[in-house]
Amino acid sequence: MTVNPRVLILTASYGNGHLQASRALQQEFYRQGIEQVKIVNLMKEGHPFIHSITTSLISTSTKSSRMGIDYYGWSYYLTRETKQTALFQKSMTFLGQKKLKEIILQERPDVVVNTFPFGASPQVCSSMGIPNYTVLTDYALHASWLHPNVDHYYVATEELKQQIIFKGFSKDCVEVSGIPLRQEFAHASMRQRSPEKKNILIMASDSGIASYMEGMLQKLIQLENCRIVVICGRNEKLKHRLEAEFAMNRGVTILGFVDNVYEWMSRATCLVTKAGGLTLTEAIVLRVPIFIYKPYGGQEKENALYLASRGIANISKNIDELSESIEHLINHPRLYEEIRERMQTLQRSHAAGHIVNDMLLKWHNQRMEALI
Repeated sequence: MTVNPRVLILTASYGNGHLQASRALQQEFYRQGIEQVKIVNLMKEGHPFIHSITTSLISTSTKSSRMGIDYYGWSYYLTRETKQTALFQKSMTFLGQKKLKEIILQERPDVVVNTFPFGASPQVCSSMGIPNYTVLTDYALHASWLHPNVDHYYVATEELKQQIIFKGFSKDCVEVSGIPLRQEFAHASMRQRSPEKKNILIMASDSGIASYMEGMLQKLIQLENCRIVVICGRNEKLKHRLEAEFAMNRGVTILGFVDNVYEWMSRATCLVTKAGGLTLTEAIVLRVPIFIYKPYGGQEKENALYLASRGIANISKNIDELSESIEHLINHPRLYEEIRERMQTLQRSHAAGHIVNDMLLKWHNQRMEALI
């Protein structure tokens, strides 16, 4: 009789990417018949007051960074190379240990997966004899992800793997898997038709984007024969404001929260977005050229710089530069195809399946060794 593991996925809601990666893994575990899979937002459940404060600080930082006051970005770079200088990170590790032990005793997991860098997790899991795996959800490395007691890392690129090895970790504990996406994106990539030409998709769910959306749209609607689709997510205030201002423009479609982003993205000529790891990965899987406007300092800026260095993303410092770059892409079909070809080299549409298969194989091997 086959015994399936109980899986605990630890995440945080600082941005949507960590949660989306967790749900993609949960979806894949379910697909493979592993039914006991629970996602826990460790910060929210364990320390709701601190979670509320830090969420507010991050939100405020994204807005103030547009004015040159980017304290989140400053703290990211200050602690990037070594988390030993990060008082906040040490505090979160200490505070998380007690709550995590309570959760583990309650859920009794056989495997623990991290999609957020919780220092408490590898420490607690190691002390309790539970395998723990870390899935990086960005294209840049920060010291907070690294811990000597992590059993295995799953990363987006070969460059990330080499950076972790350079930090003193064994090459055998780092796997280039890609970033896990929901199955809908993998399916969309297989059946993707030729994108509708001159179809610009703008992801506008981030609160910091509200200050410049009107100006961006006013500029982009001047591009000849372009259709613009704006997805505002749960930012209802922005949605209503844009609907009112652009109601008479048939070339602009304003949407709120949608659960079929993959369909809108697969029809797009290009994507204007902030540089979150999950959204960038979605675009890469669907091979949609990426335009990033004023990326926030920290991992988003590093994500943007990495993809720009690979020739698949464009970074703009002002709206005129953004508009000119998009117009250049639209008017040069060969450039458009070259970018899509480069994206093919980074495309890993089945990352979730690869990661889950590897975790299950490792768990079954460890279980057999324990029985011998």
